[in-house]
Amino acid sequence: MHDEGDHLTVETAREMDASDPLSDLRDRFYVPDGEVYMDGNSLGPLSEDAEAALERVVDEWRELAIHGWTDADPDWFTYGERLGARLAPLVGASPDEVVVANSTTVNIHTLVGTFYDPERGEKIVVDALDFPTDHYAIRAQLRQRGVDPDDALRVVESRDGRTIETDDVLDAIDDDVGMVFLPSVLYRSGQLFDIETITEAAHDAGALAGFDLAHSVGVVPHDLSAVGVDFAVWCHYKYLNAGPGAIAGLYVNERHFGVEPALAGWWGNDKETQFDMAMTYDPAHSAGAFQIGTIPILSAAPLDGTLDIVADAGGVAALREKSLALTDYLIALVDDMLPECEVGTPRDPSARGGHVAVEHPEAYRISLALKERGVVVDFRPSNVVRIAPAPAYVGFEDVFRAVEHLREILDGDEYEQFERRSGGVT
Repeated sequence: MHDEGDHLTVETAREMDASDPLSDLRDRFYVPDGEVYMDGNSLGPLSEDAEAALERVVDEWRELAIHGWTDADPDWFTYGERLGARLAPLVGASPDEVVVANSTTVNIHTLVGTFYDPERGEKIVVDALDFPTDHYAIRAQLRQRGVDPDDALRVVESRDGRTIETDDVLDAIDDDVGMVFLPSVLYRSGQLFDIETITEAAHDAGALAGFDLAHSVGVVPHDLSAVGVDFAVWCHYKYLNAGPGAIAGLYVNERHFGVEPALAGWWGNDKETQFDMAMTYDPAHSAGAFQIGTIPILSAAPLDGTLDIVADAGGVAALREKSLALTDYLIALVDDMLPECEVGTPRDPSARGGHVAVEHPEAYRISLALKERGVVVDFRPSNVVRIAPAPAYVGFEDVFRAVEHLREILDGDEYEQFERRSGGVT
């Protein structure tokens, strides 16, 4: 148990909040009253900035109707490209290499479908701890090519059920591999992958390197262009707080500009010729070619507002600095106050994303007990309470309170009032 005389006290947490240069950002978010919100790696809360951006577009729709495509400020016609340019610094890319479009899963379909070439190498390296949609999409694309996914997927297994060893990924990459597609951060444990080393190994083998950045965009800086990553996908409703089902994003390295997407659609046409209405597709010479249908402006506008918050924070590097401080503090509290629990997330900051996996055999029922107390977390089978102290609106006292609630739940066996998990939505 913790010693009230050491630094792991609520008073010290308050002192850290008082000296936090980003603490004022919290006032711009609608964090539900009375809740300790630790689920921002699933859905970030609404902000005043996102709300204002959405309201502006609704006003433009009301006042301009169809003229909004050209006369809105900013115009809707180039909305996806403009947001891509705003996102580019967060992932270390040039403006033309990023666009907002589609959903994450659709983007996996179109990018894997475009760049998979059995002549380059039939095998695709993935890992056993991926978020399932990545495998669903890749398997579907392989079947479209008449390739048996069970034969073509080279799955890197986990040694401990939590993480993937970089050496095991490198050992899986050989001359039979044409593509490596991995997450930047594992959704369950929070492990951060070594993107640079993996990309270099893929290229040395003549393969392409793609990544799903869903659990890192907005909380971990990336340098995709300098590293030479070929393509990447991500969502915006987690750490970038752009709303449920917000439009997704993608990156394509400029050396691939001009390739025709596997899922071609008119919104990916070159903007200069789009309204020529030619029956021959003329793909944009940018990541914009991977747009498919008309951009859903109402689903994209909140992102425009949330990017103002990132800019005011000083960029993603500043958010990363606070995120690491919060997760370091959370890990220290778990070690000190929760001896029944284990930390399933890498302790090395360079190998950790923005959340911490707290492991306990009763994780499911504990997560329900926490929610009953107003501490919003989520559960991941079989034994993980996932706690995500998102840096834009979570403070150190919030982290302390979350762990304090968990301690009280264990002391009082409060989780026993809930039924054990029997399947369904978690």
